[in-house]
Amino acid sequence: MSRWWNAVVVGGGEIKQAISFRLSSYHTLQAIPREYTGSRLAAKDRAQGRIPAVVFTQNQTEHGKETRLLTIEKKQINSILKSSVQLPYFCSTTFKLQIRAGSGSSNLLHSGTVLPIKVHRDSEGNILNLVLVWANEGTEVRVDIPVEFKGEEVAPGVKKGGYLHKVRPSLRYECPAELIPPKIEVDVSKLDIGDRVYEKDLEVHPSMKLVSVNERKPVCKVRGTKPEVWEPKSKTKKLNESETVAA
Repeated sequence: MSRWWNAVVVGGGEIKQAISFRLSSYHTLQAIPREYTGSRLAAKDRAQGRIPAVVFTQNQTEHGKETRLLTIEKKQINSILKSSVQLPYFCSTTFKLQIRAGSGSSNLLHSGTVLPIKVHRDSEGNILNLVLVWANEGTEVRVDIPVEFKGEEVAPGVKKGGYLHKVRPSLRYECPAELIPPKIEVDVSKLDIGDRVYEKDLEVHPSMKLVSVNERKPVCKVRGTKPEVWEPKSKTKKLNESETVAA
């Protein structure tokens, strides 16, 4: 089940943005407990097709952080990332989590809703481990929400030869877990050269609060020219036609 919340575009001379929110739980993650940590044990889990994971509460409770060590099937995570929720939206989407006594066990130890906040990968892109936080309904969580810019190709400033400088690829909010949007869409189709969109221009759900507010740093802006990429001159000497290359 998906729900959308649409903001209203406000006039009055200021550039206000319409933002769509989609609230979803796509899959139920199946996990089993692990008792110990360490690189060797983690490598053993990965060799068996399981990804080491940890889930905890972001906010301190009377019981502490309520941390649980887990492993999740690599096949399930890869399937989600390839077919349903690709990065970076994976880390702004909530999932149901079931912790069972063992692989294939029907004994359910714990269940709830979680939000992935970190995906650690190696140099080849293989997932090394996952960091999750509990995100049950009513829980306040801090989340980095990806920003998508819509209408860049028709923006007046871009048509004049300018380019859209995407300053903030994501924004960190604190909000109830059930209101986390997988992304924030910013309409830039009317921006001219010199126009900017700031955090204050974004219409979001009233319960969403920016964690790090920077009123002077724009989310995006249209610049007149694209800065040139400096490339070092090649030190290789260009040979004349009469010169030969030694074998």
